[in-house]
Amino acid sequence: QVQLVESGGGLVQAGGSLRLSCRASGTIFSINAMGWYRQAPGKQRELVAVITSGGGTNYQDSVKGRFTISRDNAKNTVYLQMDSLKPEDTAVYYCHGRVATSISLRLYDYWGQGTQVTVSS
Repeated sequence: QVQLVESGGGLVQAGGSLRLSCRASGTIFSINAMGWYRQAPGKQRELVAVITSGGGTNYQDSVKGRFTISRDNAKNTVYLQMDSLKPEDTAVYYCHGRVATSISLRLYDYWGQGTQVTVSS
């Protein structure tokens, strides 16, 4: 079994910064892509940013230039640095990982429990 545990959410004023962390633990052989999604009240969950095992990144257009995703493969941890935050960034942020739990390299999707980010105007 694999667990993803997020930390770093909170309340911040518009223009401020937050850094989210997510550490994967458990039966891990390797981790493929890791990413961050968010879900605002009454809206569908959406991709914010993703990073591959090789370091390639992709961002939602609305966060480009403001958010930076990174990962520490040795620690099985992914980070999301969020700068110039806006009220519309308010949501529950979820960590996601595509994980191989054995030498077969079959990938499984795992999710964190979510962390609230609230940006006040």
